[in-house]
Amino acid sequence: MFFLLRMAFWLTIVCVLLPGSGEKAQSPEAKIDAVQAMTFAGAAVSDMRGFCERNPEACVVGGKVATAIGHRAEAGARTIIDFVSNQIADSKPAPAEEPARIVGVSTTGALGTSIHHGTLTATDLKPAWHAPVPLPPRREVRAGRPAV
Repeated sequence: MFFLLRMAFWLTIVCVLLPGSGEKAQSPEAKIDAVQAMTFAGAAVSDMRGFCERNPEACVVGGKVATAIGHRAEAGARTIIDFVSNQIADSKPAPAEEPARIVGVSTTGALGTSIHHGTLTATDLKPAWHAPVPLPPRREVRAGRPAV
């Protein structure tokens, strides 16, 4: 049911934003005076300000719906972050295996010469593995509430 409502909403937005031929825009019913539209928009906004005073139950339920939508958005964002993090971790190419070269001072004191010790490989020089940084705790855990 919610899917149908969402689809209807987005199709309405797409239909409104699509460029038209402009034939019906020339009709007298479609002509809008900008000043009159701003006046009515202001009246609508001022009417909406007192909505919660007139319908407190509707505002409480609306707040709960907004909270549930926020939790779902948070869960979706976590899923996307996990997916992208896994994709990035899987796509990193492994460094080529070649013997380590250390440029510095040789035993004879010459600067900038390569010293091949032959004991360290590129794998040995890679930084040590560490666990991924954990995400912050979920909002429900922080607030001490059970998950929805």
